[in-house]
Amino acid sequence: MHPIVLVIEDDNSTRSFLENILTDQGYIVKSTPKGTSGLQILNEITPDLVLLDLELPDINGESVCAQIKKQFASLPVIMLTAKNSLNAKIQGFDLGADDYVTKPFETEELLVRIKARLRQKNISNSILKIGDLELDSEKIEVKRAGKTINLTPREFELLQYLMQNSRKVISRDMILNKIWAYSFEVESRVVDVYMGYLRKKIDRDHKDKLIKSVRGFGYTIKE
Repeated sequence: MHPIVLVIEDDNSTRSFLENILTDQGYIVKSTPKGTSGLQILNEITPDLVLLDLELPDINGESVCAQIKKQFASLPVIMLTAKNSLNAKIQGFDLGADDYVTKPFETEELLVRIKARLRQKNISNSILKIGDLELDSEKIEVKRAGKTINLTPREFELLQYLMQNSRKVISRDMILNKIWAYSFEVESRVVDVYMGYLRKKIDRDHKDKLIKSVRGFGYTIKE
């Protein structure tokens, strides 16, 4: 499963450069030059990390960071800015930023920082629990009521994505974007097919159904 990086950067050349280097590294990249559209994208997809410029044309990056952390507290945010004063950095961290990179930046350093934040996020989210359902991403193991459930790699990725966003309604487009990376060969109905496989394995032998369909919107998982 390829990590999704959301780039919020108003400078066209910098944004294009970031898109290219991140894509070359295997990341799925979504980008926008404005803070308002960045926040809108966050409600449409669930990125794994945000690269956030502080000098945006509509609303300042500090406000965007505060809003991101209010909605998605565990989502890593790396600030990109020409401001290199100690006070600016302290303010950024106080707003919840996970890291702070000043412009101009070294490409290798930025990539290392991105990998470090993603690795830290993955470690903290290695064990997910919802009711009597438990997923361990390090052991690649799923159990419900103590009984091991065998999933295919794609089913495991799908369940992990749902559990990472428990209680949220995840649309078919969001699932396609995250799990299948919007491959042109994949039709949207494949989501329903795989959700059917998953529901049989997770819920079939249990009175309490955890995976639920939300008509016209998508799917959610909750007690």
